[in-house]
Amino acid sequence: MDFNMEERLQKFLANQGICSRRKAEEHITNGKVKVNGKVIIELGTKINPEKDIIEFEGKTISNKINHVYILLNKPIGYVTTVKDQFGRDKVTDLIKIKEKVLPVRKIRYVYIRSIIT
Repeated sequence: MDFNMEERLQKFLANQGICSRRKAEEHITNGKVKVNGKVIIELGTKINPEKDIIEFEGKTISNKINHVYILLNKPIGYVTTVKDQFGRDKVTDLIKIKEKVLPVRKIRYVYIRSIIT
């Protein structure tokens, strides 16, 4: 059985933690990304992470992803975001790991209960 593992290049870069999808689009159009040694500048280019060699700024990007999940009781006064235009304390300030941290909204009791039961 042949599974089509193709995905858009900008999605791949974002999933690997290189940058956001929007920023990946900028990097692609600026010629900073290569696929199999060829500079790619066209958005929407599909790649196969299992077969293609993807380079960003001269470094090969692995298709391996290690997800780390952290459950955090957000303290009062912290916001659930990566960047805050008002300079407020962020939950990402509390977590000191080398992996990219993508905070998600808080899980309400109703959601927890429906997951458990």
